[in-house]
Amino acid sequence: MKLKTMSVTDLNVYIKRNFDHDFILNNLTVMGEISNFKAHSSGHLYFSLKDESAKVNCVMFRSEASGLKISPKDGMKVLVKGRVSVYTKEGSYQLYASLMEEVGLGEIYQEFERNKEKLQKEGLFRDEIKKALPAIPEKVAVITSSTGAAIQDIINVTRRRNKGVSLIIYPTLVQGEEARGSLTEAIRKVNQRKDIDVIILSRGGGSYEDLSCFNDLDLAYAIRKSKIPVVTGIGHEVDFTIADFVADLRCATPSQAAEVVIPSMEEMTRAVKESIQRLESAYEMKIRLEKMRIGNQFQSLSKNHPRILIANGYLEIDKKRNQLNGIIIQKLSRVKERLSSRYSLIRAHNPLNILEKGYALIYDEKNHLVKEVKTLDHLSQVKIRLKDGERILEVNRNGEEKADL
Repeated sequence: MKLKTMSVTDLNVYIKRNFDHDFILNNLTVMGEISNFKAHSSGHLYFSLKDESAKVNCVMFRSEASGLKISPKDGMKVLVKGRVSVYTKEGSYQLYASLMEEVGLGEIYQEFERNKEKLQKEGLFRDEIKKALPAIPEKVAVITSSTGAAIQDIINVTRRRNKGVSLIIYPTLVQGEEARGSLTEAIRKVNQRKDIDVIILSRGGGSYEDLSCFNDLDLAYAIRKSKIPVVTGIGHEVDFTIADFVADLRCATPSQAAEVVIPSMEEMTRAVKESIQRLESAYEMKIRLEKMRIGNQFQSLSKNHPRILIANGYLEIDKKRNQLNGIIIQKLSRVKERLSSRYSLIRAHNPLNILEKGYALIYDEKNHLVKEVKTLDHLSQVKIRLKDGERILEVNRNGEEKADL
């Protein structure tokens, strides 16, 4: 019997119909560890369930997810109840979850938490022990897969930012159990060199279990013992590994690690130009200030030139002389006024003024004023003072007697 030729859609629909009519596939409870968990903005949950040997893609729609009593995350061990069906557009089957409950932490997550707690107690995460990155590295060692997207991203960023930086590639495994020893050995090999300035430890995105090799204790100790600064760029921004905590600097992605480690030639050139401009401006300002200072000093020296000092001295002498003359004139004027006042007073009380009225003064030989007639009896001559002069006269007593009669 010849079978009908089917289209791809017919095939997928046929398989889906068989899945949908299978009793077991429609009433499943599966136990596994969550990985690649993503909560979509629509409210749907997308994740994988895995065990030691296999994994299955799962989806839980918003109507069922809204009733969850747990917060699913990578590494969580859960029991998921649901049905298996085919997504005809892609020709893939997946588990459509209706219920989920936690069984316990998965082995990968348990290892992560165990190692994190141990290393934190030992102080390997402390910021003060982390090494600073070189400002202008010449050689950068890149530890990653030689075939992954991470190395190409780092090379592209380096070419764009600074072609003068040399990249030394150390190809390693970045997934699986063997990757643990491969990564650790690469760190040790790089540290045997004396010309490497910084190490970039990276790999592209992957599932939670894909990144588990970066949770290895030996790798963590190798990073911490490294004499060369180690920068990690592992997975995506939301991915954290033990290596990220121990590294001297953690970047979200390989590209970001390259952006941080590789200095931009354009930015450095611009910074140098800006520094030159700032220096030129500073020197120009310094020169202007010095010119102003020298100009001020020159003016100060000009004002204090000996000729000016002498001229100012003469002016000061003239000023003092005029002030002194004014003081003397004022004082003489006051003395003159005082003497004139006293002279007028003395003149007003001068007994000789009475001579102006016709009176005379009589003095004896000793120039004593004769005040009584009887004094004349003992004198032979007297001095007579009138208003216009003096005369010596002989005393004639007879005449005086006659005069008395």
